[in-house]
Amino acid sequence: MLQEHEAKTVRKIVLYITAPLLLLIIAACIGLFVYIRSALQPVDPNDRTPIQVDIPIGSSIYTIANILEKNGIVKDATIFRYYVKFKNHADFQAGNYTFTKAMTLAQIAEQLKTGKVVKEAKLKITVPEGKQLTQIATIISQKTGYSTEEIMAKLTNRSYIEELVEKYPSVLTSDIFNKNIRYALEGYLFPATYSFTEEKPSLEEMIETMVAKTEEVLAKYTEDMETRGLTVHQLLTMASLIEEEATEKADREKIASVFYNRLEKGMPLQTDPTVLYALGQHKSRVYYKDLEVNSPYNTYMHKGLPPGPIANAGEASIQAALHPAETDYFYFLATPAGDVIFTKTLDEHNREKAKYIGKQ
Repeated sequence: MLQEHEAKTVRKIVLYITAPLLLLIIAACIGLFVYIRSALQPVDPNDRTPIQVDIPIGSSIYTIANILEKNGIVKDATIFRYYVKFKNHADFQAGNYTFTKAMTLAQIAEQLKTGKVVKEAKLKITVPEGKQLTQIATIISQKTGYSTEEIMAKLTNRSYIEELVEKYPSVLTSDIFNKNIRYALEGYLFPATYSFTEEKPSLEEMIETMVAKTEEVLAKYTEDMETRGLTVHQLLTMASLIEEEATEKADREKIASVFYNRLEKGMPLQTDPTVLYALGQHKSRVYYKDLEVNSPYNTYMHKGLPPGPIANAGEASIQAALHPAETDYFYFLATPAGDVIFTKTLDEHNREKAKYIGKQ
């Protein structure tokens, strides 16, 4: 009887403690549901007053959503972005639009695909695949007149990077602040051609347009990342290694398979581009003495992935990192002709190396 009485007392205490918490959780869920449902509705179904909105060339979905919210066309920019993502709307066009507060999100999204450009691009910046942050700074400098020092100062400013983290939390995470990382934004400025309506836009506009593009591209691979068990940072790091090792003739999926096979076996990745990144040099050949550089990026000395990306990867390398080929290769070698030879054992690798590269 005593034990039964104690059990009842325990149940009552648990009920008294958990009941308020459950009520709060239920209330929060209901509140969130009501808020999202409201945000998916027109701002004012009865207000058909025309509102002119200009969407600049090069605007990302993040920028477009913010413009729409600022002009009172949508209730919540974040909800609009998720709506667009889940409905697979794409190919939004720059232009001068006429919206009303009575329009649904579906009507707004469809209209954004038919814009007439009213401002010509005065500046185009092309960021090729495989470029590093310092190289991108040079490209921007050559196109805009900003000094590379000025650009790098902005790209490495901790306060500014923290602002970017708040704006793009799905892409920029605390991983980029690892003490061993050389540049927090390395690998996060997506390779593409960017158009701007000003000859010299602000550094903030250019940088955020590139980060927003990374967000836009990676949004397509959310499920793939979850399936593969990769964070955004791990994905971009692996993709950067593939990008730097790949040649025009390379099979990126096979290169990815070698890296994953080595990681699974606990072998160091031993990829030369990480050594060059550690050295801070661009050379056509890595020598044995280079492999001794003391750096967390040196994958000959340290197992696992390097602290972060060593360059910005293109979409092909991102896809390869998510969908590697199934092989039993542990080595690969790029020949002077650009072909990539894959081998299973060190002896096979050394024979091919002696044949095509010679002694270092």
